[in-house]
Amino acid sequence: MSSRGARIAAYAGLAVLGGAVALAGALVQAGWFPLGLLLALAGAVGLFLGGARLTRTKIGAAAPAGGWMLVVVLLTTTRPEGDFLFGTGAGAYVFLFGGMFAAVMCATVVPSGHVLQPDAKRL
Repeated sequence: MSSRGARIAAYAGLAVLGGAVALAGALVQAGWFPLGLLLALAGAVGLFLGGARLTRTKIGAAAPAGGWMLVVVLLTTTRPEGDFLFGTGAGAYVFLFGGMFAAVMCATVVPSGHVLQPDAKRL
């Protein structure tokens, strides 16, 4: 597989992982309210930052954030039966806006691809 193909596959895998983290976070944040919310946001931050560090690009953070956002938006819509997964409590809003804030922050703090080498001339 070419380098470009591997990178595209990595982005697609990160997007799928972002969706899985969103689904798990949506269930955990409401189930164990104060600590579950922190756990859900920590999982999202870990994935976004890990994707950025793995690929050393902003897309590495944006791909899982896009998958996360897609699943969260799909989970917030009501069904024809009137059921929905997110309530109207403060925890759900903190999860939604906290995840969006984490995605933006992790995309802006992308580590550079350059490794600093010590200067051999300075001894």
